[in-house]
Amino acid sequence: MRGRLIAYGFGATLIGVGGIGLLRDAAETRPAGWLVWFAGAALTHDLLLAPLVLGAALLTGRLPEPYRRPVRVSLVLAACVSAVALPMVLGLGNRAGDPSRLPRAYGADLAIILALIGLAGALAVAVSAVRVRRGRSRRPR
Repeated sequence: MRGRLIAYGFGATLIGVGGIGLLRDAAETRPAGWLVWFAGAALTHDLLLAPLVLGAALLTGRLPEPYRRPVRVSLVLAACVSAVALPMVLGLGNRAGDPSRLPRAYGADLAIILALIGLAGALAVAVSAVRVRRGRSRRPR
């Protein structure tokens, strides 16, 4: 518990230093823009991401125990990869005069990666099914 309090104190100190710098150099840092960004991130998390994760947990909660974990891991990986790739898939930051800016078909690349994640998840479910049928399933944690 003491280590956690020290970590919280250290984190709060770093946030304070950043906030002071943000306000001290307000002409260059534009604190209002930062405030909008942080509020948008909090709202996106609370109104979009958290309900999606809870909904996925609710939907996968009815799966048999040996299959639940691989399905949930696959969904989390697919969501993380999609979130990172989305700006490139949408072409955000692309410029007509600079063909090297976003030179690939990122939508097709994302589809391939998501298919591989799905295939790995299906393989993990199949391995779990074989273990269950053979009676060698792992004990629940």
